[in-house]
Amino acid sequence: MAQMMRKDIGDLLFQGKVITQEQLVQAREMQSKTGQDLAEVLKENFQVSAWHILTARGYMAGMKAIDLEKNPPDPSCLNLIQPRIANLHKIIPVMKTAQNGQNILIVALADPNNLMALDDVQQATRIKPQPVLADAKQVEALLKKHYDTAQETAPVPAEKSAAPAEPAGSGIADITKAIGEMGDYDTEAIADGDDSEVVQGPVMRIAHSIIQEAVKAGASDIHIEPGARNVRIRYRVDGVLHEVMTLPRYVHPPLSSRYKIMAEMNIAERRVPQDGRIGINYQNKDYDLRVSCLPTLMGEKIVMRILDKGNVMIGLNKLGFFPDTMTQLERLFTQPNGMLLVTGPTGAGKSTTLYSVLNRINSVERNIMTVEDPVEYQLPGISQVAVLRKAGLTFATALRSFMRQDPDIIMVGEIRDLETAEMAIQASLTGHLVLSTLHTNDAPSSVTRLVDMGVEPFLVSATLIGALAQRLGRRICENCKEQYEVDAVEIANLGYKPEDPSEKLQLWRGRGCEKCRYTGYKGRIGIYEMMTVNADVAEMVVRRAPVSEVRNAARANGMKTLQEDGLRKVLAGITTPEEIQRVVFTGGH
Repeated sequence: MAQMMRKDIGDLLFQGKVITQEQLVQAREMQSKTGQDLAEVLKENFQVSAWHILTARGYMAGMKAIDLEKNPPDPSCLNLIQPRIANLHKIIPVMKTAQNGQNILIVALADPNNLMALDDVQQATRIKPQPVLADAKQVEALLKKHYDTAQETAPVPAEKSAAPAEPAGSGIADITKAIGEMGDYDTEAIADGDDSEVVQGPVMRIAHSIIQEAVKAGASDIHIEPGARNVRIRYRVDGVLHEVMTLPRYVHPPLSSRYKIMAEMNIAERRVPQDGRIGINYQNKDYDLRVSCLPTLMGEKIVMRILDKGNVMIGLNKLGFFPDTMTQLERLFTQPNGMLLVTGPTGAGKSTTLYSVLNRINSVERNIMTVEDPVEYQLPGISQVAVLRKAGLTFATALRSFMRQDPDIIMVGEIRDLETAEMAIQASLTGHLVLSTLHTNDAPSSVTRLVDMGVEPFLVSATLIGALAQRLGRRICENCKEQYEVDAVEIANLGYKPEDPSEKLQLWRGRGCEKCRYTGYKGRIGIYEMMTVNADVAEMVVRRAPVSEVRNAARANGMKTLQEDGLRKVLAGITTPEEIQRVVFTGGH
């Protein structure tokens, strides 16, 4: 399927003279304030027809649009696809045709990014599908008319009965069934790479179900790890890995090949690491999977990072900032120039914080540019550049080009070396606000990290306006939350100082329930340390003062440490002392 073009739906509708330039500007302003989809804004406020929007979306996805009321499906095609597949993927077979001597099945999709639908259609029909984009309401109406779900007689597994009904043949049950089907064939041939259609059908279902189950569980990563006798599948949920299933060893070769095909990797290359990406749609939400394949002694280990494209619109007010920290942060990112850093280890939520800041300050009056490796989320109205080292496009070279693009705000995905640091500092010195990330344990250490890279201290002092260190801790599950009493001295290691040694405190914890997978936690909350650079801190930077002195000066200026912010969230009943101990405390602190 063709990759999405850089122009968004508003640009295409303006180019097609459906809306005026003035209407497009007004619509973008409304979108930035409400967070609504631009198409919905145009439909509700500027009377843009659903057909025009559908046509534009199809053009962006590289496919034609179809009006299913004017072009109803050929009755002879409807029985080519099983009701289970049609209802699962929201698709309608429209007609059969021939192109260059090859049979083609025109298939109407409600979602242009559903690659899994085309895989399943080809497997079920043995005919190459050609997708066209249709209105979701028209697709739903035809599904009810021609593919009544009552036709599906497969029972829902007992353990799923309390959950919303799943399409028959999906989830863990389908994985078990698919493995059983594979077991009917020569497992040694499968392990040697048999790619026959009888094998690929079950493998496709296993591959798709593993991803769907991970999305349903709210996982951020999927780990597929080959062992001597089996394949272990683990999901990272709220920052912690959980083993969810094991598969027979013979499933691994075709399964890893399947994921490599989906991620557009070279399936014949098994000796070197590879990276790719998979775009999926599940329950009308778009997800981007970053896939990493690594050769190990037991075979290729595959890890998939799941990026929910809706998370970028989460909003700063939902990230867990206390009002005083939020006020400090807002004062910094509304500055006309200077450099603001977000620091922390990998997986601490730095990118989400920066995207939320960009979403807050994005407006028609500002030219915002980002350089990232890779671009994790697409933000409307912002020019985003992806690093491409093979072509010589690095953070530093992109920043050098940005200076000729009249930017107001620049976001650098990460400052990794002296050249990038110097370019970022040069940009902030010449009147731009620069946002970036850095790998340090706390906010004050960001100063010494830049100096250690080779940046002159007086330049750091002149440009750095603040540093935000952060971690992600698990939230207590709201469904099974309960209060308990504890001696105050037991949380003294978090910095709590009881007035009376016998003082008791009322804290909260999760009892464990089905919703939180019996962990007592569901969702995550940010733990923050906001350092603003005042005259005292700036003077210490110039004279290369130790980190301890910088930290004391920052605390005197109102900085709450990670430990103190964590303690406040424990006392507020948001998380637990054990979780703060796990994510905040590091060696030497």
